[in-house]
Amino acid sequence: MRRHLPHVWVVDDGSTDATAAKAEVAGAQVLRHATPQGKGTSLQDGWRAVQDAGFEWALTLDGDGQHATEDIPAFFELVDRTGARLVSGNRMNNTRRMPAVRRVVNWWMSRQLSKAAGTLLPDTQCGFRLMNLPDWAALPVKAAHFEIESEILIEFARAGHRIGFVPIQVIYKDERSKISPLRDTLRWFRWWQRNRTTR
Repeated sequence: MRRHLPHVWVVDDGSTDATAAKAEVAGAQVLRHATPQGKGTSLQDGWRAVQDAGFEWALTLDGDGQHATEDIPAFFELVDRTGARLVSGNRMNNTRRMPAVRRVVNWWMSRQLSKAAGTLLPDTQCGFRLMNLPDWAALPVKAAHFEIESEILIEFARAGHRIGFVPIQVIYKDERSKISPLRDTLRWFRWWQRNRTTR
């Protein structure tokens, strides 16, 4: 990250390993949750801290090794070229390395969210994004868990903000997903029932 960006924040969501210490040694500013608060809460705490520090844009990526930092410049280039206020990575043009279940679920979710947003959203579950912070702060984003990716896209689209997508590498190794198939799926569907008809 430091090869591309001068300032890096890491949100340590109640980890029990050496995440915080190693991130600080590497030069990151670390925000710690004493106990796990959820992905949505962690992201929003991070965005709030970055905005309070005076920044207008934040680039986020998950900490599970599935994103390649060499893809970072493409996000900023798209903002400069198109004026997009939110740019998301798009893995769906090259899904050979993506597990079949994730590929099908992502395709289905992206189709449903595209209909609700009224615009094409080819990859709605990617956590690799560049976002304008004042635009985010003005939106009613409340998601505390994995549904945060869906909610951000829906709210930006409904506010009329330009959303862009850039192709990124697809990296899957032997990491274990933090998503609970039952709990987080039910949570997403509850979120979807509340938000698909809200305008």
